[in-house]
Amino acid sequence: MSANSNPYETERLLSEYLLFHYGTAEEILPGSAPAGMRDALDFAVRTTRHFSPGTVERTLDLGCAVGRSTYEMSRSSQETLGIDFSQNFVRAAAAMAGAPLPYARLDEAHKRTPLLARLPEGLPPNQVRFETGDAMNLRADLKNFDRVHAANLLCRLTEPDRLLERLPSLVRPGGELVIATPCTWLGEYTPPQNWPQGSTLDWLKEKLGGHFELISVNDEPFLIRETARKFQWTASMVTAWKRLLS
Repeated sequence: MSANSNPYETERLLSEYLLFHYGTAEEILPGSAPAGMRDALDFAVRTTRHFSPGTVERTLDLGCAVGRSTYEMSRSSQETLGIDFSQNFVRAAAAMAGAPLPYARLDEAHKRTPLLARLPEGLPPNQVRFETGDAMNLRADLKNFDRVHAANLLCRLTEPDRLLERLPSLVRPGGELVIATPCTWLGEYTPPQNWPQGSTLDWLKEKLGGHFELISVNDEPFLIRETARKFQWTASMVTAWKRLLS
């Protein structure tokens, strides 16, 4: 996928993801929302809680979008780097460290509501950096992170094998990896010949098993509001791994 054809560069997607990452329940949900919709909020926070407790030196957030998970990881890391393919997303994520970011929530047709995306209190924004990058072709000097997080990225890559092959060098021995994926393999993102032949979980075990120990497998729901009456409710499979010492 070229940068020019990246659907995540549109203003509509930017607004949707700012709401997804930073919106309050009142800003996202209709008054009649069932409990399941409320349980699916704060996905970008919940996936970071699959790492072990404690403070580490260096963390990496791949496919960071507009940066909420990157900022959350900085709570327990001395240095945190977020990387995304979308220049629009990266600019927005970096801007959040300075001041609340204005955007417009789409309600219907031409009707929009102005909102502000704000960082939660207690985050250390000066410890966070963002850059544009391709998860299938990361710069060579990226390596030896204590924690690597990749949420809803894998099944949006044209060649996901390339990222999986790179992961052992990104995570230091004894470090941790969290991969979240809804396993929604679609031809417009990933050619069918590059999909897993069986289940995504079995494929991950095969690809990563020589370098990582699988610690846990869980489902985390998430909710993306498109308009006042249209929402995407999805469950992402979250796998947590520990890098083998040898």
